[in-house]
Amino acid sequence: MTQLVDHGVVDKRASEPVRPTSAATLARAQQAQAAGRRAGALAVVKAYVSLTKPRIIELLLITTVPVMFLADHGLPNLWLVLVVLVGGSLAAGAANALNCYIDRDIDQVMKRTSRRPLATHTVSPRSALIFGLTLAVVSTVLMATFTNLLATLLTAGAIAYYDLVYTMWLKRTTPQNTVWGGACGAAPVLIGWAAVTGGLSWPAWVLFAVVFLWQPPHFYALAIKFKDDYARAGIPMLPVVASMRRVGLETVVYSWLTVGASVALWPLGMTPLYGVVAIVTGAMLLVEAHRLYGRARREEPLKPMRLFHWSVTYLTLLFVAIAVDALLQ
Repeated sequence: MTQLVDHGVVDKRASEPVRPTSAATLARAQQAQAAGRRAGALAVVKAYVSLTKPRIIELLLITTVPVMFLADHGLPNLWLVLVVLVGGSLAAGAANALNCYIDRDIDQVMKRTSRRPLATHTVSPRSALIFGLTLAVVSTVLMATFTNLLATLLTAGAIAYYDLVYTMWLKRTTPQNTVWGGACGAAPVLIGWAAVTGGLSWPAWVLFAVVFLWQPPHFYALAIKFKDDYARAGIPMLPVVASMRRVGLETVVYSWLTVGASVALWPLGMTPLYGVVAIVTGAMLLVEAHRLYGRARREEPLKPMRLFHWSVTYLTLLFVAIAVDALLQ
């Protein structure tokens, strides 16, 4: 009986005339397909941009340009600034993309990084590796063509240090990874100075020290926030392997060293404007660091992101003051 009913339905449908698709319907279908292709292409582009970690690049550039102003004692050649900005962005993007390739195993485990392109399989590991290496080559060639040998070597060295020394070794083996990994984060200071002068003088090394010493308080705060994530991935960040009191104490120590290094730049040709900014912003950084340490000693909730966000503001204001100071001299 079911078969008879089915045949009847089939016969009825088969006997109906085929209605031609209208031009408007066909156009809408084609537009939908084109929109789908554009959305897919845009998603891929966004995925590759995400590999470069743009927010980290922004922070690196904040330190590079003011240093170039200081090295030139005023407004440097704008073409050189553009080259260093582009070359530095590509170099940082290369280092970050290769970092994503190397860390793809732990990125899938950590909630904070589980949406990265390799963790979500939006980009294949091979494609990410090729992308990172290509950016590294392009950035190095660009710096070699338009700057000088020292700036080029520092650029290539920063990429290699971040991926081979920090990502592959320090990050996975020692709680001091944040401290010694800071060398590559502070390298843009030296690169910017070398691009302008062809060498490195004391102010460049003092500013390198500022950024190098600033990174432990900055990243310790982030590591406290995502302590469970790092523990799940087996990464021995200091908040994972040490008490919060120890982390708070080191945060205070490195904050004081950061402020001390920033004030040490004042006698090296800076005006009182820079000195006031260094002291005021430094005092606020120290207040947040001591607050975190105080909460750790009292075993209270630490609220680490207050220090994290203020540390970014501190570094930004300090280097803006450097640029303004250089223009006023």
